[in-house]
Amino acid sequence: MKYIKSVSEFNEEIKKDNVLVDFYADWCGPCQMLGQVLEEVEKESNIEIIKVNTDDFLSLARDYKIMSIPAIKLFSKGNIVKEKVGFMTKDEVLKFLEK
Repeated sequence: MKYIKSVSEFNEEIKKDNVLVDFYADWCGPCQMLGQVLEEVEKESNIEIIKVNTDDFLSLARDYKIMSIPAIKLFSKGNIVKEKVGFMTKDEVLKFLEK
């Protein structure tokens, strides 16, 4: 899992094929729970997962209309393919990732 350190890094990462972005905050309980699930998912799948702390990157949260967290968005070559808000179980995330 990669933690984004700059907006330019984020913009480069989402250009790849099949990148799951987790918009989260450190103080958010459901975000922490989802983070643990995503660690398991990353081990079992070939998906790249990047994490964006919405407190540190308010501009990205605003640009991607993050109104509630946790929020995940699946990107492919810079485009949002799917998105979901709220905690998800491992099985729900794996199903979400299916095409």
